[in-house]
Amino acid sequence: MPPIGPGTGLLPVDRPVLPPRAALRTLGPVRLLLIRHGQTSANVGRLLDTAVPGADLTDEGRLQAQDLVGKLEQQPLEAIYVSDLVRTHQTAAPLAAARGLVPVIRPGLREIQAGDFEMAPDDASWEAYLAVLYRWAAGEPEARIPHGENGVEVMTRYDAVVAEIAATHERAAIVSHGAVIRAWSGARARNIDPQFVADTRLGNTAVVVLDGTPAAGWVVRTWADTAPPSI
Repeated sequence: MPPIGPGTGLLPVDRPVLPPRAALRTLGPVRLLLIRHGQTSANVGRLLDTAVPGADLTDEGRLQAQDLVGKLEQQPLEAIYVSDLVRTHQTAAPLAAARGLVPVIRPGLREIQAGDFEMAPDDASWEAYLAVLYRWAAGEPEARIPHGENGVEVMTRYDAVVAEIAATHERAAIVSHGAVIRAWSGARARNIDPQFVADTRLGNTAVVVLDGTPAAGWVVRTWADTAPPSI
């Protein structure tokens, strides 16, 4: 694992970083860029890696993170938020350096905790983990991953960070994780349905662009560079 700390472009996972002091803005439309982290060794091994600090990016993942700088050059950004898993810090580092921003760490953006399935490599564990997420989308948010989280807990923590962002920024990036991005977007965006979320995976460093507010709801503009179908 590369060094993390001052001068490295990465931040320690155990020290929260607060955004600069600023008066709360008048709430209006917000653009969110939800970015899945780059490839990790756990992705390569197809492991359910959700615990802190998590796996590092691979060499390919670092190249993917660097490519985000050019990919997002037309997207104005006021802030970059990351989870407390190291792979989001490593993914955000090149973009943050290019924009002169310090990523803000929020544990509420971490991956959906796998509980009993943590680091499992087998299809049965993956299917059992995802089956709970599909139950949330079907109207059972209190269904729980064994010794993991339920949907109410996941949405509450993610909503809290999004509300914080919406109160202080008009355009921000969140570098987060595939399952939680899909689950939160599916629950909060009004122009995509559960079947779309189930059928449409997010590759490493894929970006979901949403416009909206916590009060009015969200609209997905692009999902991994593609406009979603109307519903």
